[in-house]
Amino acid sequence: MSNHPTIAVVGSGPIGSAYARLLLEGLPDARVIMFEAGPQLTDIPGESVRNIADPTEKARARERSQGPQAGDFRESLGIPGGTVVEGMFTARQGTHLFDFGGDGSAHAPTFPAAAAATNVGGQGAHWTCAIPRPAFSEKVAFIADDEWDDLIATAEELLHAQSAAFADSAVGGGIRSLLEEEFAGELPQGYGPGTLPVAGDPQPDGSMRWAGADVVLGPLIEAGDPLSERFELRDLTLVRRVEHDGDHVTGVTVEDLRTKETSFVPADLVVVAADAFRSPQLLWASGIRPTALGHYLTEHPVVISTVALDAEKIGRFATEDQLDEELARRASNPADPVAAVNRIPFSEPGHPFSLQVMYSENTPFPMPDDAPHAKNRWGYVNMGYGMRKFPRYEDAVTFDDAELDYRGFPNMTITYELTSSELEEIEAATGRLRRAGGALGVFVAEPRLMPNGSSLHYQGTMRMGDADDGTSVADPWSRVWGYDNLVVGGNALIPTATAMNPTLMSVAIAVRGARKAVEQLRADAAASVTA
Repeated sequence: MSNHPTIAVVGSGPIGSAYARLLLEGLPDARVIMFEAGPQLTDIPGESVRNIADPTEKARARERSQGPQAGDFRESLGIPGGTVVEGMFTARQGTHLFDFGGDGSAHAPTFPAAAAATNVGGQGAHWTCAIPRPAFSEKVAFIADDEWDDLIATAEELLHAQSAAFADSAVGGGIRSLLEEEFAGELPQGYGPGTLPVAGDPQPDGSMRWAGADVVLGPLIEAGDPLSERFELRDLTLVRRVEHDGDHVTGVTVEDLRTKETSFVPADLVVVAADAFRSPQLLWASGIRPTALGHYLTEHPVVISTVALDAEKIGRFATEDQLDEELARRASNPADPVAAVNRIPFSEPGHPFSLQVMYSENTPFPMPDDAPHAKNRWGYVNMGYGMRKFPRYEDAVTFDDAELDYRGFPNMTITYELTSSELEEIEAATGRLRRAGGALGVFVAEPRLMPNGSSLHYQGTMRMGDADDGTSVADPWSRVWGYDNLVVGGNALIPTATAMNPTLMSVAIAVRGARKAVEQLRADAAASVTA
């Protein structure tokens, strides 16, 4: 082991960024090279595209992250035009479907909305910035509560957590009050309606500068900072293989998508933190194939709806003047339509779901001017219940060496099924959603279950465990079983059934992994000195 270790990080989202920063902060002689297959979308690496004020520039940034569906920018991303079919669509702006229908597309008939973003910052450039803490059975059992609290606190610092975003919104406060009345006495103390913790920095004008991987990287992308001199970010660089000699990883083979040249980059530690599908795909392509790799796939079934706020109901808690003040303030920042974000968090046993309530002036879909409740003066709430998917080996992404995808990797097939356990909770959550909507106003979009994969919260495919018994890919410190210098990161490590946005939890797990990696590299360096 070198006294000046080189660390390769695969993936530039919040998880890879957390590893890069913590490893450089903990190892004063280390160098980190971060590889990202997609382009840099913003002047600041990894910044949220939600912060882009110009609608045309925002649309362009989102299109460039859509991988094989990147339109005019497809060829610049090194993707053959023949992989795209007419009429292609994406699951969400900035993302691209895995099962997109063209040559080299994945096979996901039971998980049709599976999607990813390919860009610097990953999904962190497009996410909602929701960072609720995991609770009850969502937490990882083999991490003690006191350590867990410390990991979460560090993760919140890295993500610039805000627990009271838009708390000054009178309408947002009224929404909470109406929900409190509806569910009074049904929820545990501290788990009733409240503001949703988010990642970002409030601005003097009342708007938010939403956080992306940029805030996690922090000093690594600040010109002149000593840490930045030991950090290199290579965009449009696809990691083809993690190279290894037995149980020891030696580095990564990468392809420069601009020049099509392939090269080997030696590394003393490799961190694979792409996403829950492409990270296990890379391991598989590299001949690293634990029994559980790709299996135990979970996400969050999601039931969504839109409600027009009732003037009489909300008027009990907010005045017309307060509404006018809010409308005037938001008119000065039209780039971000969200005006308040509330929630009812996951709790057990009675509320094993997670409700998010986004208040906005407009509906997320076009409404004809003559439609009932069109141009509702008090605005709308877009509400969604996230629910649990219980881990099963059968729910999985598997890989076919005999069929290649559009990038030349073993192609993916996703197998997934909602069982009676999930269907019961979906039915219960839908009933709760109808109650919440009725308490606030009138449904203009009825509650509906979104197609599998719609949450974008994919977990479990590289799950961590406390024993190398074939049911997990990584040990309690995120090291792949059987390898002494290969670490994995991301939502894919979460081994539990969760109902909440997983980014905070995954960053907390990454903090634990990074601390152990620092400890190990320090010990290796010391041993090499005394040898």
